[in-house]
Amino acid sequence: TVVLIDKETDSLIICDRDNRRVVRWSRRSGTTQGEILLDNIKCWGLAMDEQRYLYVSDVAKHEVRRYQLGENNGTLVAGGNGQGGELNQFNVPTYLFVDRDHSL
Repeated sequence: TVVLIDKETDSLIICDRDNRRVVRWSRRSGTTQGEILLDNIKCWGLAMDEQRYLYVSDVAKHEVRRYQLGENNGTLVAGGNGQGGELNQFNVPTYLFVDRDHSL
């Protein structure tokens, strides 16, 4: 499980890999249930850039996608060409980091 802190909404964004989803939990609301942002995703890594795009690595699809919060499909930004060691492939992508230039 990977946890990302969204300071703007004072919430936690959690990569719940075993349940194949990404969930947001508000730290203010006192709710007992999180909001499912993405489902059917074998996520491992999470990152958020300064424009609040969410980057998620999917170890089953060997890819990284960028999402606007509230968006379900996202944009493929790396991998997506099957598992492998070529320059356009990943082999189980895990942890992510996105810099100020949006380099992954």
